[in-house]
Amino acid sequence: MTSQTILIIEDEPSLVEVLTYNLEKEGFNVLTATNGRDGLERARAVLPDLVVLDLMLPLLDGLQVCAQLRGDARTQGIRVVMLTARSEETDEVVGFNVGADDYVTKPFKVRPLIHRIKALLRRNDQNQSETTVVSAHGVEVDRASFVTRVNGVELELTLTEFRLLWTLMRQPGRSFSRLELMDSSRGMDANALERTIDVHVRALRKKLGDLGDLIETVRGIGYRFKRTG
Repeated sequence: MTSQTILIIEDEPSLVEVLTYNLEKEGFNVLTATNGRDGLERARAVLPDLVVLDLMLPLLDGLQVCAQLRGDARTQGIRVVMLTARSEETDEVVGFNVGADDYVTKPFKVRPLIHRIKALLRRNDQNQSETTVVSAHGVEVDRASFVTRVNGVELELTLTEFRLLWTLMRQPGRSFSRLELMDSSRGMDANALERTIDVHVRALRKKLGDLGDLIETVRGIGYRFKRTG
């Protein structure tokens, strides 16, 4: 049985009840909040392993909560699964831009959601035992401290951009498909829109400035980080 803690920030009582019941059956410690402000305060106080976060919340909406979690060094590593009743692509892209790890549209089936939660938590555990710093061509990514530097100057990235760059730099020269990048950088599955990766790559290249061309487009496949040498 797991001792991991999940915080549900959701204002629909029936959904909170169903999720709590099923997650507790899996051995998770479940906490709840019914508005964004209380949810953010509880996340900062408890530091849960994962937050199930509704997009449309009273007081603070889900995007604001997620952005504030990612902007705080103590909470930036918490996994976030965002729930929404809206399915437009623009909402999905915005959700990932503020650092959501996964994005689920209501109505959804509980069992698949729990499987996705478990997959995110397993990936987090695996990552903790890996090398924490990679560097090449003047770009350095430190996963332990969530810091990216370009020629010694710290760069501000979203969590998704950070994970994307980390994934590419760990295996320079290897071509990654968009689906592989979605899975490794955000814990997503094939139901998500592949072209959302292109949005993040464009933003990342822009932030890298003159070094943006280190992320190479592989026609018909996806992307790769330029091989050293």
